Amino acid sequence: MTPTTASTTGARAHARAQSAATAATPALPDGIRAADTTWAVRLPPGGHTSTVLGRGTRLRIADPHGSACAHLFLLRAEAPWERLNVADTVKVPWQAYLGTGHPLLSDQGRALATVLADTSGRHDALCGATRDGRLLLERAGTKHGLEPRDIGPTLSFFRGVRVSGDGTLTANGSAGPGAHVELLIQLPVTVLVINTAHPLDDSPVTDLDLVAWPGEPIDPATVNGDPEYRRAVENTEQAWSAARTRKEWI
Repeated sequence: MTPTTASTTGARAHARAQSAATAATPALPDGIRAADTTWAVRLPPGGHTSTVLGRGTRLRIADPHGSACAHLFLLRAEAPWERLNVADTVKVPWQAYLGTGHPLLSDQGRALATVLADTSGRHDALCGATRDGRLLLERAGTKHGLEPRDIGPTLSFFRGVRVSGDGTLTANGSAGPGAHVELLIQLPVTVLVINTAHPLDDSPVTDLDLVAWPGEPIDPATVNGDPEYRRAVENTEQAWSAARTRKEWI
């Protein structure tokens, strides 16, 4: 269950748990030093965290012990009414299963991020978070002035789901310790992450690692050449260009 903050004792326990989570050190990707990172968190079971990441940032989400479950939600940082749209993230690429090259699309048809690498293959874009998980997401969002209505369905990493021919959803578990996903952030985003059980898989959750760093420029077309993806990238680049132009005028 989600820890309560209704009492002073509960609030103190929650605050100390979050402090301990922030202090824990996540494993860093090969070649990345602590000084290179802009965000590094080891998130314990039942934890939540959030930050704002700039365009071009790499975000590595890792499952060091093999039973993490990362529920992720993104909102455009300077325009939070534009946010992750899970339905379009599945529909536009004609693919319900997340993997390398998959765009994380906004409700405006823009790529907020793209999966650059995936060593897990056990993810879910269909079920979202549990009710308790939803409450944790809302708690993380309040730090950025977000209300419950601002937070939509999430993507889940490291707990897979498969769809049978009759539409039945079946959990297929974790890929084991050490799996990771790396995202390219394509517009400045507010990132909300929780580490809680999947609705179809209540097995105990283990630590989750989150590491972000400024990446070298990359042409998204080298990641995914599909026409639907190219259109999303064009929409993204137009929005970025317009945002920079507006700032120059002010």
